Amino acid sequence: MTQKVIMGKKVGMTQIFADDGKIIPVTVVEAAPSVIVQIKNEATDGYQAIQLGFDELRAKLTNKPQQGHFAKADVKPTRYLREFRVEDASQYSLGQEFTLDQFEVGEKIDVTGTSKGKGFTSTIKRWGFARGPMGHGSKNHRRPASAGAKGPARVFKGKKSPGRHGNLRVTIQNLEVVKIVPENNLLLIKGSIPGAKKSLVIVKNAVKA
Repeated sequence: MTQKVIMGKKVGMTQIFADDGKIIPVTVVEAAPSVIVQIKNEATDGYQAIQLGFDELRAKLTNKPQQGHFAKADVKPTRYLREFRVEDASQYSLGQEFTLDQFEVGEKIDVTGTSKGKGFTSTIKRWGFARGPMGHGSKNHRRPASAGAKGPARVFKGKKSPGRHGNLRVTIQNLEVVKIVPENNLLLIKGSIPGAKKSLVIVKNAVKA
């Protein structure tokens, strides 16, 4: 399967009308061309991969090592750099661009992003636990109840407890491309995708389509 990948920014959600009049909820992703900044191969790096840059950045906002990295590839500095494994790195070249032209309407894709951070939350919000009785005699309204077993007298590894919620790398598979607007670098994807507005997302061809 040919590798299809592009990086973009989540713009937000809206809705469009299908030909039969049905409303389709879509997420808009602004996906400007991603450019190859580095190519890795078996001889020098032990594996084959390409490094893509996205979102052009002023040179004054980069340090000298970064400037040298981009100058070596003869490309403009970018805000984001991400690496992707490929089967044959020899078919790619430095400065090559990945655009929305590689995707088609109706195609299945996988979208990866960083979910919204919720901060420190209890087990009810974090894991969907049920609350306790809300009567005045109860003292267990939103507590997580017993933390460990009586016999081992310890808390088992993996116990669902209160803690940081969200802010994790999440991939949603088999989403559908509804519309492509190449002149504005816009990709309309059916349904929701991870992340807040303006956050970085990675769009790939579906691995389980």
